[in-house]
Amino acid sequence: MTLLFGAACGLSVANIYYAQPLLGPIAETLDLHAGLAGLIMTLTQLGYGLGLLLLVPLADVVENRRLIACALVGAVVGLAGITLSDSAATFLAASFLVGAGAVAAQVLVPFASHLAPEATRGKVVGNIMAGLLAGIMLARPFSSIVAAALGWRAVFAISAVLMALLIVVLWRALPQRHPHASVGYARTMASLPGMVWRVPVLRRRGLYQGMMFSSFQAFWTTVPLLLAHEFGLGQGGIAAFALAGAAGALAAPWAGRLADRGLTRPATGWAMAAGLLSFVIGALSVRFHSIAGLVLAGVLLDGAVQLCQVLSLRSLYVLAPELRGRLNGLFMTFIFLCAAVASALAAAVYAFHGWMGVSLLGGGFVVVALALFATEFMRRASPLPAT
Repeated sequence: MTLLFGAACGLSVANIYYAQPLLGPIAETLDLHAGLAGLIMTLTQLGYGLGLLLLVPLADVVENRRLIACALVGAVVGLAGITLSDSAATFLAASFLVGAGAVAAQVLVPFASHLAPEATRGKVVGNIMAGLLAGIMLARPFSSIVAAALGWRAVFAISAVLMALLIVVLWRALPQRHPHASVGYARTMASLPGMVWRVPVLRRRGLYQGMMFSSFQAFWTTVPLLLAHEFGLGQGGIAAFALAGAAGALAAPWAGRLADRGLTRPATGWAMAAGLLSFVIGALSVRFHSIAGLVLAGVLLDGAVQLCQVLSLRSLYVLAPELRGRLNGLFMTFIFLCAAVASALAAAVYAFHGWMGVSLLGGGFVVVALALFATEFMRRASPLPAT
């Protein structure tokens, strides 16, 4: 079941990232200005963010298997729309729908945490998150390879078929989960603002991961453009680079074990320090034209972001089992709103200031997270739980 959950999460969330290494070809086909190419990722992530806010909390209200299937149906419709789109407007609208449907992954993660025993919950969540991150990272080489052979539209057509098959498999394999003591959708949504106010761990971990994931988006939105312009790589070379970066997924199971051992706070600091170091390495690598150094920067950044995310989810999932859908929805909504802004900013910054500007932008996001993390050691009041 852990393998199934991990694979399903990876396939679902990969839909958000197929377009990332294809921004150039897609923008050219749709007559979209290079400085606006980041909108392709931004609209997808905004759809994901809206789905996280409006659909994921339904996991505390309606039967989970049915909710997952409905979300994936939306993704299939959006992917078909992208495949058939003939203008930037229709492509962006379909991308928004794909993002909204991809939130099935964020229903699957808390669903799995309900099934896992308390003693190994961090390990299980970490293993599933490894599948999710593998989906994010493998989406780029997959889309690059398929686009080089069959054109970029084939990427989304193949994914539509995969999503349809995934719906059938999950419907047959997943157990039903009916939430206990549901208060209805309207009251569930009305409870969200108060939950943000009452749960300081949610605010703090959301800000940590929002900044870390913004740095991740800044790097991966622009590095395909850098590899093409500065290193002369084609889609095959960009795919190989992204495949090497997928090694960062190996940090997820390790992160879950650290959380189970009560090392959430120090491990969070290690993740942020590694994220900042990755941008230093990346800037130096481009300065000295070292693609190996750039690969190292990508792997280090991916591992750091994944480590911080698993630690954050483990911290939230121990708070209140009946609130996991809402906590996860609020947490991920903030993260992907940050990521949507970061994608748009990164494309524009790269267009006008090059890779050094992107390095400063991404490193700046991590510095904000580190500054907030430092306040954990300055407060006189009782610290937040480090669970």
